[in-house]
Amino acid sequence: WSSDVCSSDLRVLRRLFGNGLLTSEGSFWLRQRRLAQPAFHKERVAAMATAMTAAALQTAERWEAETAAGRPVAMAEEMSRLTLQVVGDALFGSALSPRAAVVAASWKVLNRQLVERFARRRLVPPILPTRYDRAFRRARTTLFGVVDAIITERRARGGDGEDLLAMFMRARDEDSGERMSDAQLRDEVVTMLLAGHETTAIALTWAWALLDQQRAAAARLGEELGRVLGGRVPTAADVPSLPFTRAVVCEALRLWPPAHLINRTVRADDVVCGFRVHRGGSIVLSPLILHRHPAYWDRPDEFVPERWLDAEAEKVRPRFAFIPFSAGPRQCIGNSFSMMESVLVLATLAQRFAPALVDGAMPVPEYQVLARPVGDVPMRLSRR
Repeated sequence: WSSDVCSSDLRVLRRLFGNGLLTSEGSFWLRQRRLAQPAFHKERVAAMATAMTAAALQTAERWEAETAAGRPVAMAEEMSRLTLQVVGDALFGSALSPRAAVVAASWKVLNRQLVERFARRRLVPPILPTRYDRAFRRARTTLFGVVDAIITERRARGGDGEDLLAMFMRARDEDSGERMSDAQLRDEVVTMLLAGHETTAIALTWAWALLDQQRAAAARLGEELGRVLGGRVPTAADVPSLPFTRAVVCEALRLWPPAHLINRTVRADDVVCGFRVHRGGSIVLSPLILHRHPAYWDRPDEFVPERWLDAEAEKVRPRFAFIPFSAGPRQCIGNSFSMMESVLVLATLAQRFAPALVDGAMPVPEYQVLARPVGDVPMRLSRR
């Protein structure tokens, strides 16, 4: 989600995200990146930890009722709902909460169509008077309307607050002194709201499924959480003390990176692996292949979180053998946010529940815009 993409794909993505960090290019992208970067400073991200665990606790309350009733949960849907709440709170504070259901409904339509349009290479803009295209336009108008309304409300209050939107409003370009326009704010917010929550939701869904398949890893995770947290809610300060929890997240991202394809534009003629590439062309990289390459990984197709506790192996491994958030200048701006969120959500919920796949088999992946499990991944909950 942080890479250059080919022009036909860009047209489709811009219809959904506008001209934010995901889809902008050149000097405009660089300016926007510089304006947004301070909002993702380490201390800023740590300050958002409370919103992350609060959303996880709300999920835990809902899971208690499902557990008591003996009903399974749709894990993919649960994680998407949770991460949308986290990103919404981080971006807007409490302003999105009364509108969350509307945003979720719009995203469901847009996400489904985005997957379908890319899968079928249906890259014509949704401008036809068909029911399908009208549904896309209606959902997009609703989503953008919600974001525009929140921006207008915040402008009327002078741009107060400490959430990401407030930081974006206060940011000034170092050279020109200009701030983001309302249209630029909207595009960046929509990009982070949608792209930021779905990738993390997919990674967490895979992590739960993998833990059910590897009970020894689940037991070690439970031991670490019990020893470090003792049943209390984790904080940002606890993250360095939860190395195995982080290792579970990293291993899920290694095996099933949501962004399974990354496009890069060739800046100069070159020869790569014996093939000539020409300036202006496009190269497609696959984190999925890199993450399972036997030259870099021992037992590459197995879920082995312990590999991330081996400091010597990490020193030897090439820098770009693990790129779930892309790499280079266009590396995902929210990578530290996503990692902290994943660790805190997993730590909060795994202390209380042991989800198990209803049919006992790992979900099958589908490779669309993102690599995600097919279906809702039903899991049955039991209390720890």
